[in-house]
Amino acid sequence: MSPRFSLTTPLYYVNALPHIGSAYTTIAADVVARFYRLQGYHVRFITGTDEHGQKIERTAQQRGLTPQDHCDEIAAGFEALWQQLHITYDRFSRTTSPRHHAIVREFFQRVWDNGDIYLGQQQGWYCVECEEFKEERELLEGQRCPIHVNRPVEWRDERNYFFRLSTYQDALLAYYATHPDFVQPRSRRNEVLSFIEQGLQDFSISRVNLDWGFPVPTDPEHTLYVWFDALLGYVTALLEPEQEPTLANALSTWWPINLHIIGKDILRFHAISWPAMLMSAGLPLPEQIFVHGFLTKNGQKMGKSLGNTLDPVALVQQYSADAVRYYFMKEVEFGRDGDFSETRFVNILNADLANDIGNLLNRTLKMAWKYTGGEVPAIDIHAIAPEHPLRQLAEHVSQSYGTAYRRLAFHEVCQLALGLARSGNKFLDEEAPWKRAKAGEMNAVAEILYCVLEAVRLLAYVLAPIIPHLSEAIYQQLGYSVNFNGSVIDSALLADSQAHWGVLPAGQPLSQPAPVFQKLSVLAPVPSDPN
Repeated sequence: MSPRFSLTTPLYYVNALPHIGSAYTTIAADVVARFYRLQGYHVRFITGTDEHGQKIERTAQQRGLTPQDHCDEIAAGFEALWQQLHITYDRFSRTTSPRHHAIVREFFQRVWDNGDIYLGQQQGWYCVECEEFKEERELLEGQRCPIHVNRPVEWRDERNYFFRLSTYQDALLAYYATHPDFVQPRSRRNEVLSFIEQGLQDFSISRVNLDWGFPVPTDPEHTLYVWFDALLGYVTALLEPEQEPTLANALSTWWPINLHIIGKDILRFHAISWPAMLMSAGLPLPEQIFVHGFLTKNGQKMGKSLGNTLDPVALVQQYSADAVRYYFMKEVEFGRDGDFSETRFVNILNADLANDIGNLLNRTLKMAWKYTGGEVPAIDIHAIAPEHPLRQLAEHVSQSYGTAYRRLAFHEVCQLALGLARSGNKFLDEEAPWKRAKAGEMNAVAEILYCVLEAVRLLAYVLAPIIPHLSEAIYQQLGYSVNFNGSVIDSALLADSQAHWGVLPAGQPLSQPAPVFQKLSVLAPVPSDPN
């Protein structure tokens, strides 16, 4: 049996079409999913949309649509962008589905039977954008949400059902103590611990005077609070299409989730509320929650009021999916905040993909066509000395890249591959096979060209989870017929056969050289996000 790996993005709130932040999260999750597939894992990659709540109801009213019509339109927008970005998800979970309703009812009943739900009075400041009551200690001056700083919170005084979060304070602290990697990076773990240690308050799991959502099973006058409903979308997504929607079926194969990838704005829901809910229901907790940072544009926070938002659809259409995927995975250390500059974007892509990698492949292929008949040089691969500079570096890359992917250090993977490309270019310049050919040293020429072509093949393999189309194009020019871009991986591409030095078969016919990545130019600024 193949090992299994399950991971999720957040279920994105459908108040508007996807923005660059949700695209960034989803690209990262897709990179992880692709890496584990290449390692031979059976992967369940979950994304989707969170579709209930007051904000959705209000947005739909403003647009003159029913909430369901609004949700259908926005969910389709997410799916369309994921297709353009070559996201290979396995399940797209929508919280308005009847199957999800069945899972929510059963989970609620477990928590209810455990005595962790009660009816109480809620007074406080409520952020409609977050769908969350805010404590006084969290608010900015003027009763403003720290996340949605331009939106004042609303005072609420209503009778709701509550979850006894305070009961789980000690259990959460104990769990964090025994599972130090549960939340990463460490700075986010410390943030969660600090919040828990200050004391947890029970939180509301229902609303009154709200129609758009599932009714509370024990009291249909109340509607379940969006976060109690939404987090269970991860569980619903684990069902097979033909299975009856029960918790037992949903949890039978893929639970617990190995990795939740989220942004830091929803950290507390995932790192405090979600684990406590699972504890109450008697279910195992996820293996890890990894929290990435925010993106800025030209050093400024993005926002409609500043007119500097970034439309991910326009960015992909102007520059290609691989360009977008590569920039954000290389230039932003995952877990930290990052910045987008269009000039830097173009310069990085041209330097790394067009010059360092693309030009290396192109010039070497041309020489192979000139000196070795358009075939991989027919040499004895085992005769290449262990201390050969490209072989040594390639073997280091082979041994290191997997650890970097598992740590979600995508920028390190890119640097490993780039180091191999730059060393290949330097090696070609120093060895000058064109001069060796003139001197009649054809055995030396063959070895030089083989080593460079093999280095390019290996770096293309290492980068395949990040830039699948470009890696596929490189492999095809090296004479392979492969598909790096599907959710089902060709078994010939698995790591045990491809992630090593000396894989390129001697005598394999090569394709005619052609640029695999065209140089970019800033023709016009990418339009702002229309949302």
